[in-house]
Amino acid sequence: MPGDEVARGWTRAQRWTHWLTAALVTAAIAVAVVMVRLPLSELRQKFWLYQIHKSIGLIVLAIVLSRLALRATGRRPGWSDTLSALRRRLAAGGHATLYGLLVLVPTLGYLTAASAPFQVPTLFLGVVAVPHVVAPDPTLYALVRPGHVIAATLLGVLALGHAAIAIAAHRRGNPMLRRMWAGTA
Repeated sequence: MPGDEVARGWTRAQRWTHWLTAALVTAAIAVAVVMVRLPLSELRQKFWLYQIHKSIGLIVLAIVLSRLALRATGRRPGWSDTLSALRRRLAAGGHATLYGLLVLVPTLGYLTAASAPFQVPTLFLGVVAVPHVVAPDPTLYALVRPGHVIAATLLGVLALGHAAIAIAAHRRGNPMLRRMWAGTA
């Protein structure tokens, strides 16, 4: 019965977008670490790493917006009976913060690229030119660039914490990770 399936586990779309988001955020962080450390003498490689990073950010933003639309349908399994009311509130707050950062980080990244005093095009997947909706603005750039870095760092730390909590709960017998991985209880 469809209602029972929803009550027991996440939908296939919810599971796929969850794990795809996790993989893409991990990739974006890895690319970011390499691209900022690459010397300007490696300008061609640096340029393409930035394009990959920006493309990943735009894809993450699109996926997260679709995840939020899926979540708005109310189709999600109930909380585990083993979670106290406090832990449920903390988990809900953590998820809300993750979603907020998953929207904020790529948005700030886009604004960083758009407002940069040195205009570098944003090429989605290395091919499609993405227009910048704001003109170069050193003042705006000085605000959004550190905001992007801080929010991205916070996202990485919170995502690691989310994964650690999920694994610890799984080891204690909570079925949520199994539900998110395979759709079964």
